[in-house]
Amino acid sequence: MRTIVPKQKESDFQSQVVALAKRLNWRCYHTHDSRKSEKGFCDLVLVRDGRLIFAELKTDSGKLTPEQDEWLEALAACDAEVYEWHPAEWENEIVPVLTSSTRPNKFEYPEEKGK
Repeated sequence: MRTIVPKQKESDFQSQVVALAKRLNWRCYHTHDSRKSEKGFCDLVLVRDGRLIFAELKTDSGKLTPEQDEWLEALAACDAEVYEWHPAEWENEIVPVLTSSTRPNKFEYPEEKGK
């Protein structure tokens, strides 16, 4: 897999994540024009082999809005796989999650990662 440049635009990062997901046979959904959609809903919804992933994509310096945080919390409470992904996490998190045929053993909501 190629390494991401640190100052990548979110749209370029999203294209890279979607390209990998499609190459790995994930079904991908992204709302292209979210102006009339509920605020804060995740950037990507990915489905494959009984797994359901909701991913919010951010630049390496990007932060969640309160609405995005609320959506991620609500979805995580439903036992969905929920991720906040940044380009710096490409090799250590994103690629392993998307290439794995099974859900990670212990899923952690993004705020719990550092605890």
